Amino acid sequence: MAIRPRCGQSGGGFPMPIAMPPCRFPPQILRFTMASLALLASLLPAGPARAEGVLQRVATTGELVVGSQPQLPPLSFLDSSGKPAGYGLEVVRRVQAELATALGRPVKLRFETVADPAELVRRVGKGELALACGVPFSWARDGQVDYTLPIGLSGIRLLAPAGRLDGSAESLRGRRIGVVGGSLGETVLKGLQPQAQVVPFASLGEAVAALQAGRLDGAMGDTNLLTGQARSLGASGLVVTPELPYERYAVGCIVPENDSAFRDLTNLTIARLLQGYVDGQPEAMASVDPWVGPQGVLAVPSERIRTYFESVLLNYEAIRPLGPAANSPAPAPR
Repeated sequence: MAIRPRCGQSGGGFPMPIAMPPCRFPPQILRFTMASLALLASLLPAGPARAEGVLQRVATTGELVVGSQPQLPPLSFLDSSGKPAGYGLEVVRRVQAELATALGRPVKLRFETVADPAELVRRVGKGELALACGVPFSWARDGQVDYTLPIGLSGIRLLAPAGRLDGSAESLRGRRIGVVGGSLGETVLKGLQPQAQVVPFASLGEAVAALQAGRLDGAMGDTNLLTGQARSLGASGLVVTPELPYERYAVGCIVPENDSAFRDLTNLTIARLLQGYVDGQPEAMASVDPWVGPQGVLAVPSERIRTYFESVLLNYEAIRPLGPAANSPAPAPR
């Protein structure tokens, strides 16, 4: 099941700063040590790939097989050399390091590019892929896979030339709006303004390119991905609207359903990253800021990121000190 924040949230990919009480974390959760995780791996039953669990499979093969989407900057994309990159990859590399510590052996990463989100979810659900990060939460997907702690927040908004559309239902009447066919963005648009001209595309990148070329009045979809696509295409004069998203949801990683040992390890890895950012640790900030931070792709103020991460951690106990794994060299940002 997904674990979602209870604190206030607002317009962009992360909530606006809010006045928050001092954090109080219950001591019941995330008390896993590296030794106990290694023990869990050794106790998992042998059997088919899906049944044996990720920890045992990685312990046997030395390889973590990860799904990567090729055109979703800044979460997951292929860089100029064709290698996976993005914020989701930073989280994956931290899981790789945590696994290596837990199992006491090197762990190799193998990426498999999967362009279709539905296929990505299906393959993780069947255990063909152990992990995919940067996947928006939905209840339908949660029935096929398990979600980890959130690594971010997003929602459905509109990308349009500045001053053309204000995001209201009336402003969309008769307008040509690009969406990904069959996506939540398309569903929201049809419900918000049935008289909008819905123009379906195979990917959000194609919709943004058409908008940039003047063939659309706007494009509707995931806020983070709209911003990332506009930046990657060098589009100028485009803004996301309205201030508050039409729909909001957490963004996290997905793992095979009912593999609690691996989900626990991944949750602990993410909690350490979030706690490190809240505490101002340079290596944690170096994993987040190039993609999400004030000088990164999404240009979100650090304080807003910190507030959201703190709201996620508010449901758990603080990780202080962060422990031996957190003191080991962190994977370099890419």
